[in-house]
Amino acid sequence: MTRSQLVAAALLGTMAVAPSIALAQPPHPEGPVSYEEQLAQVENQLTYDAPIAGVENNYWFNYQTDLAEARKELTKDLRHSSDAEDNRDAWEEYRAELADARGDYAKEMAEKGYPVGEVRVLTDNGH
Repeated sequence: MTRSQLVAAALLGTMAVAPSIALAQPPHPEGPVSYEEQLAQVENQLTYDAPIAGVENNYWFNYQTDLAEARKELTKDLRHSSDAEDNRDAWEEYRAELADARGDYAKEMAEKGYPVGEVRVLTDNGH
């Protein structure tokens, strides 16, 4: 089993308990992590650990289902990958699915009037 497959398998077991640590950087016996996997790790850290405004509604449960489906698909894709390009494609698809799920959930909650946090980074010139 490759390191990517091990990480994906770990996602299924640990994400429900500790999403922020599931994609922690383990030693890389097979070499460096791909750029796509690094981006997926960042996106994974951006997933909501708790419902927006503490409200557990259908949007929250749909979001959790979307995350679980993305993780399951990643595991399947990595298991069936035959080369580095397949691995990169799997990680990119996973990253995109996480981002879409997070964006959809935040948008739905904002439309219902729940406050959704926002972070802005200003440049040196204040823009």
